[in-house]
Amino acid sequence: MTSGKLTLKDITVAAPRPLPVLLLLDVSGSMAEDGKLAALNTAVRDMLHAFAQEQAGGAEIHVAVLAFSGREARVHVPLKPARNVQFEALEARGHTPLGSVLTLTTSILENRDLVPGRAYRPTVVLVSDGVPTDEWEEPLEELLASPRASKAVRLALAVGEDADLEVLAQFAGEDHVRRAAEARQLRRFFRFVTMSVTARSRSATPDQAVTLPDLGVDDGFDDLDL
Repeated sequence: MTSGKLTLKDITVAAPRPLPVLLLLDVSGSMAEDGKLAALNTAVRDMLHAFAQEQAGGAEIHVAVLAFSGREARVHVPLKPARNVQFEALEARGHTPLGSVLTLTTSILENRDLVPGRAYRPTVVLVSDGVPTDEWEEPLEELLASPRASKAVRLALAVGEDADLEVLAQFAGEDHVRRAAEARQLRRFFRFVTMSVTARSRSATPDQAVTLPDLGVDDGFDDLDL
């Protein structure tokens, strides 16, 4: 006969479900111009700091930073809980291998050791200031056709006037692409994504849709209903 008292063995606490965020960041040589890379590094740091402050409830924000430049993409920060991320500033060099980063993204999202089946709908953010310098059409088709990567919330930011809006629209859809002509707009984009993800992490329905605001309009931004 038991005593009727609960012990630690009797109490099961459900682990929070991961809410993955993948940042696909163009760090080609042109990003070093006009303060673009400095603004990007600051925006990413601010985002990661905000994510790390969130108390895990039903969802826990996980972040990966994928940088693409030179000949291929690389994992700058592996996917892990935001509170465990140590971010080092990105450096700009080389070309814009978009296809490489799309292939890497698909492989991460389809890897159940990295993104378990219980994870919430991922958010994938693509930032670029130029035209792809490798074959990107097939990698994009593979991403859009993959069972899990295709369901991710995809957002894109064109930095400056030389970014290929058509390519970014094929990745994210026209409604989920914005252009940043100046550092202020880049920071606003990242601030919105940060607010959106943190709101989803606190929500009873973390898989909810995302609607991008107009980055050029300040009025009401702080009062967005996310």
